[in-house]
Amino acid sequence: MRWGVVVFPGSNCDRDCLFVLQRVLGQEGIVIWHDERNLPPVDAVVLPGGFSYGDYLRSGAIASLSPIMAAVGKAA
Repeated sequence: MRWGVVVFPGSNCDRDCLFVLQRVLGQEGIVIWHDERNLPPVDAVVLPGGFSYGDYLRSGAIASLSPIMAAVGKAA
């Protein structure tokens, strides 16, 4: 499988997700920056946990406005 890992400013766990996908599971994992408007050809998308935009700014609410999220919603 080919996995996409979405990276938001200030998020963490994205590198951990890539490590597990690539080194532990032997899968292909690629980074998708939050400013992208289209998903590359992937079989699954990971939205890693952490504190995108800082935990004091309603990180999930702000991250939901990132351009990539429209493509993630459509794919879901």
